[in-house]
Amino acid sequence: MTYHPKSDFIATMIERGFLADCTDYQGLDDALTSGVQTAYIGYDATAQSLHVGHLMNIMVLRWFQKLGHKPITLMGGGTTKVGDPSFRSDERPLLGPEQIDANIAGMQKVFDKYLSYDDSDTGALMLNNAEWLDDLNYLDFLRDIGRHFSVNRMLSFESVKSRLDREQSLSFLEFNYMILQAYDFLELNRRYSCILQMGGSDQWGNIVNGIDLTRRVLDHEIYGLTTPLLTTSDGRKMGKSQGGAIWLNGDMLSPYEFWQFWRNTTDADVGRFLKIFTELPVDECDRMGALQGSEINEAKIRLANEVTTLLHGAEAAAKAEATAREVFEKGGVGGDLPTLTLTAEDLGDGISVVQLIVKSGLAKSGKEAKRLISENGARLDDAPLTDAGLMIDAAALSSPIKLSAGKKRHALVQLA
Repeated sequence: MTYHPKSDFIATMIERGFLADCTDYQGLDDALTSGVQTAYIGYDATAQSLHVGHLMNIMVLRWFQKLGHKPITLMGGGTTKVGDPSFRSDERPLLGPEQIDANIAGMQKVFDKYLSYDDSDTGALMLNNAEWLDDLNYLDFLRDIGRHFSVNRMLSFESVKSRLDREQSLSFLEFNYMILQAYDFLELNRRYSCILQMGGSDQWGNIVNGIDLTRRVLDHEIYGLTTPLLTTSDGRKMGKSQGGAIWLNGDMLSPYEFWQFWRNTTDADVGRFLKIFTELPVDECDRMGALQGSEINEAKIRLANEVTTLLHGAEAAAKAEATAREVFEKGGVGGDLPTLTLTAEDLGDGISVVQLIVKSGLAKSGKEAKRLISENGARLDDAPLTDAGLMIDAAALSSPIKLSAGKKRHALVQLA
């Protein structure tokens, strides 16, 4: 990247590793230095919580606001009814209005932690595209908006082309998604003078469509900026773990488990993740990322504390660190571990340890739990667990027991 920006925002995006591409560096840079500007990122309401895969772009919005501009979080109450086909091999399941509204309410809890929604010049806006999409007249929309789109060009976008090349069905419903997303940008520019759409690099085609449409209809100059699709140093998609998605809502993933995810970062990713997911100075991130041996573990703890503090608060981060030290360094139980509470009815005459491993989230299936035991990866109260047929009864649960999968994943099991 040889461009030398004047605006603090683009400089920060480059310096911290957020920037993949931009439709017009010079034009956007000039706009950002001329006063407060408005930018948005769209989020379809496909789950009740955002996950770690969304966190990079949430941090982009946070920096945008911190550096003197106005962010919009656009909830896809309308577009979720269609489903984004980008780089998917199949159609998304269609959700009803009640589920979409419930998902949006869950996602809003996360945004409130990172952005300030107020009436100031830079106060964030929470909008829902159902506001303008739900009442569209189909014939008017086709005539006024659809005529600006070339099907030939739409078919050339990689997100669509890759699906068709694999001879996987792309419904007409999904094909309309990019037109609706482009229309979002047009409406946000018209209503809120929004000049910038940001998103992951897989959204490039959708963003460019919105820019072209707005130029054609309103003759306004607007911009797009994308972030890289984040993978870990070993090539895995960011945000996936053995236990599934790393959710950002505390009621779907405990602060301790969230903290532990960051503590388990591989050595090669520490410096990069510090720059992206914390607000520590870049020099400090580079210094910690270059540490070796046992010192890099303290950098990982710092990473986990900083990221957890932003989402769940300093108290939750300190509690998670204390629990981790108790569990790992002292071999203790730790009061903040993920906990499975069983009733006497659940327990009956006894429950197999394999079922407990699955129920506590340490394995996805009984087959995986048995393999864990056979490969000496499971422990019960820090002792090797070798008997997959072991039954746990009420007497064994007179006090909580600790189950472990490998060295880093633990859960408590207790009786109600």
